[in-house]
Amino acid sequence: MIKDNQVHLNRAHVIVDGLLVASTYVASYFIKFELLWGDRDPGAHLSMATYFRALYFLVPGYLFLYYMVQLYTSRRSLRLWDEFVDIGQANVIGMIAFWVILFFIKEVNFSRSMMAIFFALNTTATAFAHLALRKFLRFIRKQGYNVKHILLVGYSRAAEGYISRILDNPQWGYVIAGVLDNFVPLGTSYHGIKVIGEIEQLADYLEKHDYDEITITLPLNDYDRLEELVAQCEKSGVHTKFIPDYSSLFPSNPFTEDVQGLPVINIRYVPLTNSMNELAKRVVDIIGSIVAIIIFAIPMVVAAIAIRMTSKGPVIFKQERVGLGGKTFQMYKFRTMEVQSEKEEKKGWTTKGDPRVTKVGRVLRGTNLDELPQLFNILFGQMSLVGPRPERPQFVEKFKEQIPRYMVKHQVRPGLTGWAQINGYRGDTSIRKRIDYDIYYIENWSMAFDIKIIIGTFLHGNKNAY
Repeated sequence: MIKDNQVHLNRAHVIVDGLLVASTYVASYFIKFELLWGDRDPGAHLSMATYFRALYFLVPGYLFLYYMVQLYTSRRSLRLWDEFVDIGQANVIGMIAFWVILFFIKEVNFSRSMMAIFFALNTTATAFAHLALRKFLRFIRKQGYNVKHILLVGYSRAAEGYISRILDNPQWGYVIAGVLDNFVPLGTSYHGIKVIGEIEQLADYLEKHDYDEITITLPLNDYDRLEELVAQCEKSGVHTKFIPDYSSLFPSNPFTEDVQGLPVINIRYVPLTNSMNELAKRVVDIIGSIVAIIIFAIPMVVAAIAIRMTSKGPVIFKQERVGLGGKTFQMYKFRTMEVQSEKEEKKGWTTKGDPRVTKVGRVLRGTNLDELPQLFNILFGQMSLVGPRPERPQFVEKFKEQIPRYMVKHQVRPGLTGWAQINGYRGDTSIRKRIDYDIYYIENWSMAFDIKIIIGTFLHGNKNAY
């Protein structure tokens, strides 16, 4: 079945990748020394034989790198983009390693520009070849070939989730034979996948059918059988997977780390707990806030004068907010409302048409210029350019009891703008939706994501700004 096909497919895969490395290298040589070098003296560079001898090392070296990034393991459920990233990573490592070797053997005449051409050609050609392979496999799987037949053991939310994903992605080539379970009646169907027997019948099903994979999807209350089932599957020699049914316990995407051989599940992955990520974001915040203060210096002066001339009270409004680690700080804004007592101020958010907002304040709020003094909060390290918006202490105390995961937002610095804000969740809008967006940002942070949010703020960052 699929096991034999996979072996032949992997061999063909390796051969094609090896041919691509060799052919793109040869093409790079002719581009560099025939098309670009032209009629120049051929004696001015190393001979063709010298360049082509490098293929004895390059081809196996690159195939080894592709093996190291797991290009030759089953990638049915992996996104195409992730495969492109792995190809790029292998080629970058290969190029750096080749240049390091040239440095150590003191080969100064080997063309670095030719190798740069090879890097571009090989990365592109390999990516296209893998894309074509994916398209081909998707086609033949639709015809019923190169598919994996799997059996699920245990009916649970994990089983339902796995079934849904497999049915939504027919290009993976999985065919689910059915589910074995003791608690759900025989014949129960979920999206056409039926319960076909009890868990005690697993040995019989393994003996009578040639499954490519057994996936254990037991509910939490049946985990005492896990060791026995794994041993039974291992004894049969069939590949076994385990999908834990912890969605009700872990409300996000957990990740596993290795502590001297002991797997430890972290309930939530927060990229900014990594010290290098945190340092990079802080450097960007410092540089960005200084640049922004210089750029917006004149608008801030104009706003301050307009506030002073049109209403009584201070130009800058300070308000206590909750930030990183649940610690409070004074957040700065241009004053956009009539001066109020502390009791009146704590009543609630500003709503559409709020009579407390001044004429100048309405303009500042509609253009987000009232937030500019927070650039100094960012410079002082109390806030970040991008992150969840900070809330007042009284609302934090209220929401942490009412809204699950609310306090997760305090695992990172609050931001001048955020993913929730550019999607319209600010001010008097759904707190639950806002927290969903904030947690998505926290768990999926990257520098590119921050840039996307900053651009989005300029394009449509004034939604629901009253």
